[in-house]
Amino acid sequence: MAKQPNSITSLPRSPDDDRRSRMIRYSVTMGIRLVCVILCIFVRGWWLVLCAAGAVILPYIAVVLANVVDTRTSRVERPGSVVPYDKHDEAP
Repeated sequence: MAKQPNSITSLPRSPDDDRRSRMIRYSVTMGIRLVCVILCIFVRGWWLVLCAAGAVILPYIAVVLANVVDTRTSRVERPGSVVPYDKHDEAP
């Protein structure tokens, strides 16, 4: 069975892109929490309970989502494992 060749699309995301994506998810979740906290001042009844629950639970959800690392990438082989290294091929 022949091995599939690596392509640029099979490479994992760069750490900067992954970090930026997680920061955006955290910021959006905490922004929704801020809206919930502000709404707690103005709403009454069952809506107050919903907003208060959002203000209490969303920080936990934001941290969990921010710490999830993207694992949907495929395994990338090192160039040394693709091209065999032979000490005898080196120039003196």
